Amino acid sequence: MDKSQFLVLDSAEILVTGGAGFIGSNLCEQLLELKAKVTCLDNFSTGHRHNLENFKDNPDFTLIEGDIRDAETCKKACEGKDYILHEAALGSVPRSLKDPITSNEVNVSGFLNMLVAAKDAGVKRFIYAASSSTYGDSESLPKVEDKIGKPLSPYAITKYVNELYADIFHDAYNLDTIGLRYFNVFGRKQDPNGAYAAVIPKFVIQFMNHENPVINGDGTYSRDFTYIDNVVQMNLRALTVEKPEAVNQIYNTAVGDRTNLVELTQYLKKFLSEYDPKISNIEVKHGPNRPGDIPHSLASVDKAKKLLGYDPEYPIEAGLKEAVDWYWKNLS
Repeated sequence: MDKSQFLVLDSAEILVTGGAGFIGSNLCEQLLELKAKVTCLDNFSTGHRHNLENFKDNPDFTLIEGDIRDAETCKKACEGKDYILHEAALGSVPRSLKDPITSNEVNVSGFLNMLVAAKDAGVKRFIYAASSSTYGDSESLPKVEDKIGKPLSPYAITKYVNELYADIFHDAYNLDTIGLRYFNVFGRKQDPNGAYAAVIPKFVIQFMNHENPVINGDGTYSRDFTYIDNVVQMNLRALTVEKPEAVNQIYNTAVGDRTNLVELTQYLKKFLSEYDPKISNIEVKHGPNRPGDIPHSLASVDKAKKLLGYDPEYPIEAGLKEAVDWYWKNLS
């Protein structure tokens, strides 16, 4: 990817909410490399201070420890900002099923706090993390942005509500927004620990520890697994696109290919066994399907290619190889 087109962000004041999280910290790091002035807002409920280690002493980086559920904190964080990348959220379908109230407080009330603060601060553009979970029970493949189904979890509902609120804030207050529906993002800095760890880092660590990963169901469920650098590219393009018709839109943020869970574990065993040959013999077990999970997910990225110039550089194999290398070097 030619990053020269993003040099317009030099000295731009950018707020990244959830900037200590997996996606947020990768965005902060890239923006700092582009010479932007970056402020991170995070309460460290799911983010980690070690994700900020590489750039916490950068004079262009500012950390605000605070919660998006507090309107005054959001107001202070947005003051003087040109752009906002809103990544802060409580992810995970199972978490939302266990505790729908907190998921709603963070993902809906917190999101609304940020929209109001962004509007009042007069920011140029508000980019936010939407979710492929919004497609719900829609069985059509590939997923296209204007055809969604019924949400299947509290989390999915909260992310759909975000899109509705963003649309209203454009129509009512002329706040420019772009929503990015993330599809199963993975890569460096993604937390492998905790009850709601994403499948790829969780499986990687289990293989590294010579444990048997457990697939929910028979392994035929498939996902459009999307490497972090593709997501960073999408955010940069959303920040800098100048075509009026490209703004106030929702975009799938994915690769446009799908991999089932059996294939995924085979890739992981292949790449990890290059470091530890014993991993190639570890068996994968199967458990029950997980409530709220959709069977298949595959994105069309035609809209993002056409309007944003998006060009995903990392297909699943290349992304997994990069991710495995990072985990082995940092966590083994």
